[in-house]
Amino acid sequence: MKYLVGILGLLIVFGLAFLISKDRKEIKYKPLFVMVILQLLLAIVLLNTKFGFVIIDAIATTFSTLLDYASAGIAFVFGGIANDGEAPFFLTVLLPIVFISALIGILQHIKVLPFVMKWIGLGLSKINGMGKLESYNAVASAIVGQSEVFITVKKQLDKLPPHRLYTLCTSAMSTVSMSIVGAYMTMIEPKYVVTAIVLNLFGGFMIASIINPYKVTPETDLLEADPDEEKQTFFEMLGEYILDGFKVAVIVGAMLIGFVALMEGIDSVFEMIFDVTFQHLLGYVFAPFAFIMGIPASEVVSAGGIMATKMVTNEFVAMMNLSEMASEFSPRTLGIVSVFLVSFANFSSIGILSGAVKGLNEKQGNVVARFGLRLLYGAVLVSFLSAIIVSFIL
Repeated sequence: MKYLVGILGLLIVFGLAFLISKDRKEIKYKPLFVMVILQLLLAIVLLNTKFGFVIIDAIATTFSTLLDYASAGIAFVFGGIANDGEAPFFLTVLLPIVFISALIGILQHIKVLPFVMKWIGLGLSKINGMGKLESYNAVASAIVGQSEVFITVKKQLDKLPPHRLYTLCTSAMSTVSMSIVGAYMTMIEPKYVVTAIVLNLFGGFMIASIINPYKVTPETDLLEADPDEEKQTFFEMLGEYILDGFKVAVIVGAMLIGFVALMEGIDSVFEMIFDVTFQHLLGYVFAPFAFIMGIPASEVVSAGGIMATKMVTNEFVAMMNLSEMASEFSPRTLGIVSVFLVSFANFSSIGILSGAVKGLNEKQGNVVARFGLRLLYGAVLVSFLSAIIVSFIL
């Protein structure tokens, strides 16, 4: 039964993407088929094999160790600010981003990350049938983040037509940066975080190639990635990345304060007037989508509410809700919803992306703002696609 629901889900997701496709004659179906099979194989390896367990365990252990290192710095500055036995969210989940950001800066500075991003991207371009720039951008987005990635290709921004810019932005919104992966792993199981990152990478190519198909000629398929155009000394770079990490932690914290308070207020108003919370109401709207993701009928409304919260607010708020409601869900539902939540597909990301691009190229930033809703539509379909792929395995 779950396989029939999964196949139905895949058809619906591809159908929704096909519905707004700009040029259906340009769609390349062979790479789509190859990437679906590849997604299934990767999900099986990561979730159902000993090899996958070893990989995920190694990644989770690495991030756990890094978070331990980060806690030493946090304790030095904020030690004693919390009562014994308490674990403030800002200190334990958000502030470690500062240390992870510093590590990313070091790997960027010594040219390890640019090398990895470029060559993995070139390899992916052979599989997905898209351009080298698009493939590089997807890998880079998953490492440096959805706004920072455009700095690495700023030389080419002005030359990009809207259809290629759409693909780059879809990849950026569908992935998550390595600087906050550790934060995610404190709220949901690491194996689902890793699996979602891998699946979203391919899902972004698939959905973008249906919604926005095009051909890239050899003459225009150029990759000029320059992640470090302005030469900095090591300590200049380190200071910049540490401050950037702190800015991210503070911004996420501020957004959580605002969104959680706003959702609490809206829930109270709806409960007072309609005798049902706003999140529960959203759950009914998203329930059909939860069903095609393979979630049992008894849990679709609750799961749908969390999925909707992620899109309306952000993934942190939704992950907090999921962790609070974990006891109400079966392990299968927890896995499927967890994978859905790992991406930047929400309304606030439209502003973040358009702002990041506009800061580098005003004209292209306006282009991104114009296709903002279409961009969110595609990124949400990527999350649905990854969750459905996982439903075949769990």
